[in-house]
Amino acid sequence: MFFPELDSMLDYRETRFLMQELLVDIVGEEARELDLLLEIRYKGLDGYILIHLEPQSYRDSQFHERMFIYFSRLFERYRKEHKLIIPIAIFTSDEIREEQDTLEMVIPEHQILRFQFLKVELRKQNWRRFIDSDNAVAAALLAKMGYTTREARDVRREFLRMFMKLKTRLDQGRLALVMSVADLYFQPDRAQDEEIIKELMIQYPEEGEAIMELMPAWKRWGYEEGIAEGIEQGIEKGIEQGIERGIEQGIEQGIQQGVEKGQAEIIRKLLLHGFTPEEVSKAVELPVEKIKKLM
Repeated sequence: MFFPELDSMLDYRETRFLMQELLVDIVGEEARELDLLLEIRYKGLDGYILIHLEPQSYRDSQFHERMFIYFSRLFERYRKEHKLIIPIAIFTSDEIREEQDTLEMVIPEHQILRFQFLKVELRKQNWRRFIDSDNAVAAALLAKMGYTTREARDVRREFLRMFMKLKTRLDQGRLALVMSVADLYFQPDRAQDEEIIKELMIQYPEEGEAIMELMPAWKRWGYEEGIAEGIEQGIEKGIEQGIERGIEQGIEQGIQQGVEKGQAEIIRKLLLHGFTPEEVSKAVELPVEKIKKLM
C-alpha cells in the first residue's frame, strides 16, 4: 500500500513468517524481540530476502540507532542465506513530526556508513488517497491517518463504505479483525454511527444491513446497555413493591424481574441484527428453546 514499487518485486506465493528473533543490544545492554520478520521471494534477485517490520508508537530519539542494531544483527545471522534485508518502520503516533530514518558516520571526504530504513508516518498520510483502495489494511488504518476534527465524521463514513466493499471478498474472520482494529483508533460514537448506517443503508440497502453484524462496538453497547437498563428497572420496581411487601423482598424480586426484562431486550436486539438463535444462546447463556420461545 505504501511502497508500490517494492510490492511489485515481491512474490507473495512464497512467504514465511519467521519466529520472533531475540536480538541483543550490546550498546544498550538489553535484549529485544523483533515485532515481525518475513522471509519472501524477491523477483529481482531470484532468491529469498528478509523484511523486518517495526511499529513505533512513541517518541524515541535513539530509534534510528536501534533499527541499525536490529539490521546489523540480522545481517550477521542471515547474510549467507539471504541476499537482501529490508527494514521498515511504521510510526503510529498521533503527533505529526519528522521521524529520523538515517544513521550516518562520516569523516572529511569519506563516508563510513549511511544506513536508511523505509518508514511510514501514518499521520502524514492523506486519508482521502486511500478511500478507493481495496486493501484491507487501508480501511483498518484510515483512522490513524491525517485528518482534521471537522473531517472525523467523513473519515468514519468512508471507512464503513470501504468495509462494505471488503465484505464481498474477505471472510468473516478477517472482516471482524479489520473492524476491531479500526474501533481501537476510531473510538466510535454510537449516535453518529447510527446516522451513518442509515445513510449507507439508503445508498446500499443490501450491504448496509451486513455492517451491523460485524461491528463489535455495537454488540458491546447493546449488551452492556441491556444489562444496565434491566438492573435499573429492577431496582425501581423493587422499591415500589417494597413499600407494600417489604423493602428487602421487593428490591430482590424487582432486580430479578428487571434483569430478565433487560435480558429479553438484549435477545431481541441480537435477533434483529441477524444473529441465529444458537449464537444468541451462547452469548446470553440461555437454552436455545427459550430463545426460540421469545422469538
